[in-house]
Amino acid sequence: MTPAPSAGGEGSKKKRNRRRSRSKSSKRPSLKKQPYAKRVDEISAGGLVIDSSGTKGLLIGRIDAKDPTREKLLWSLPKGHIEEGESPEQAAVREVQEETGIKSEINKSLGVIDFWFMAGGKRIHKTVHHFLFKEKGGRIAPQVSEVDDVQWFPLNEIVERLAYPDEKKLIARSKELLQ
Repeated sequence: MTPAPSAGGEGSKKKRNRRRSRSKSSKRPSLKKQPYAKRVDEISAGGLVIDSSGTKGLLIGRIDAKDPTREKLLWSLPKGHIEEGESPEQAAVREVQEETGIKSEINKSLGVIDFWFMAGGKRIHKTVHHFLFKEKGGRIAPQVSEVDDVQWFPLNEIVERLAYPDEKKLIARSKELLQ
């Protein structure tokens, strides 16, 4: 009995180990190690100011950088960086007044939001302490260098006006605090 040619017997052919040659154009690009974006941690504070009548909330508007007409405003809660030596509460009161012109005092904490975004080639991890404020005085005046508009809105419109999902959730979750 004669073994089949592929059975490895005497008459079988050896497989030849071949190296495929690659042309220069088919080479894979070298995988250079990409540098990671620098991580920056930022902490801010702010929140929702309720007017003295208890029926309206104060929001700041900034022009949407993605809007080619430069007419669309993104509404959000006033907030800003905590300065060295400040507590989140102190920073929140100061930032609300700087951005809106309205003097206020904190009633209670609404919670903390943290999120990530890219800016200037950096990965930014931002933590924002939010508070519920009561208006104490002042006159609406948008901070020239940072805010394009400031407006009072009926409390039942605040959630739908807010541009950022995390702020929407925070205020929606806090609706019982707003009544």
